Amino acid sequence: MKFTSTRNKSLSVGFSQAVLNCMPDDGGLYVPFETEDLRRWILYTDENTSFSSLAGSLTSAFIKDEFSPIICETIATRAFPFSPEIKQLDENLFLLELFHGPTGIHRDFGISFLVSCLETILQLKGEKAAFLDVSTGELGASLAYALRGKKNIRAVLVYPKRTVTGLSDEDFYWNGGNIYPVEVDGTEKDCHDIVRDIFAEKQFVLKNALTVANTANIGRLLPQAFFYPFAFSRIKNKVNSSIFYALAPGNYSNVAAGLYAWQFALPLNGFILPATDSLTIDPVGNPILLDSVVPLAKRIAADPSEPLNIERLEDIFSANSLMMKHFIYPYAISDDDVNDAAKELFLKYKVYADRHTARAYAASVLHEKVNSGEPYATVLVARDSPSLSEEFVRHTVGEVPEMRESVRNSLKAVDLNRKCVSSPEELKRIIETL
Repeated sequence: MKFTSTRNKSLSVGFSQAVLNCMPDDGGLYVPFETEDLRRWILYTDENTSFSSLAGSLTSAFIKDEFSPIICETIATRAFPFSPEIKQLDENLFLLELFHGPTGIHRDFGISFLVSCLETILQLKGEKAAFLDVSTGELGASLAYALRGKKNIRAVLVYPKRTVTGLSDEDFYWNGGNIYPVEVDGTEKDCHDIVRDIFAEKQFVLKNALTVANTANIGRLLPQAFFYPFAFSRIKNKVNSSIFYALAPGNYSNVAAGLYAWQFALPLNGFILPATDSLTIDPVGNPILLDSVVPLAKRIAADPSEPLNIERLEDIFSANSLMMKHFIYPYAISDDDVNDAAKELFLKYKVYADRHTARAYAASVLHEKVNSGEPYATVLVARDSPSLSEEFVRHTVGEVPEMRESVRNSLKAVDLNRKCVSSPEELKRIIETL
């Protein structure tokens, strides 16, 4: 599979280049250049197909021009000692849980796959690279888990002061680990500004082999497309109708990944979403991407520090804008809707829901009211462990689920007791020491 840019369709690069040099020079984001037909992999999976096996097969189909099937299987096996889980709540409602990784967040899957891919690429090339990302705790804890034992990748993580969590002494670079945490005596915005300034210096980025572990990197986003074939393999013998996925949009990475899965021939009928300021409803009820009113040529470059995957959605629907209204179903959701949805999930199904899952379920309830004719199945996507949203869950249902020990460890505060940085120049000096 080749990859191109959202802003320059004459560009065509391989997977390794797109992962290593994750931001195209034209200011866009990498997206698949071709539409692969993965029907023969997807349709022959079933409930006995493990997530790592499915991921290995799809990885081989994606990047068969660069890596052998054995290498692709090894990448997936090393990446996924954990798996999503899917539960049937009633005849036509299923729950896809993406929080069974080590830190209880859906990012565990994309981060673990990206690290496994990148380590393999670097071993074959005889090179080294470094992630440069902003973290407020979650990403850092997940990266630390994925990077343990890796030989060719380091991560420089930039935190607002006193927000470092989930790292242990052996993770630190100065103790022989792969994580170099850096605190900024400022806000999260200050951290993003510093990282953004560094990525604007293309020669410095190339010289120091910097990339990102967030979804600006297509190698982090693409494995999220595996969630949907996995869900399909578990429910295809239980439903005889259309399949919709209800999820909170976040930065739209899971929506974009789901649409890639559809382009690769996965049977699905659409995505039910809470409306946002970026993806909302026009006066006649059709979905609209507000950013689309600004031509790509007049936009600032995509942000490597804090990506928004709306531009990837625009790219998917650019060839047929009318198609969007047949795949994207946004609904305006109030706070009362969210609270009611959380209570209903608990009372009817004994499901603890964080705010994101409750918003997605509230949207699915509205979708059902609007489309009460022909039956269909809904897969509700729960991104992160509800135990991470104790305040909301306790407020809505009066109790909270037990937190796994690995998740609890990812929240433990870390006192670095090191000097804060205050400028891109200080951070660059640290990067040059790796």
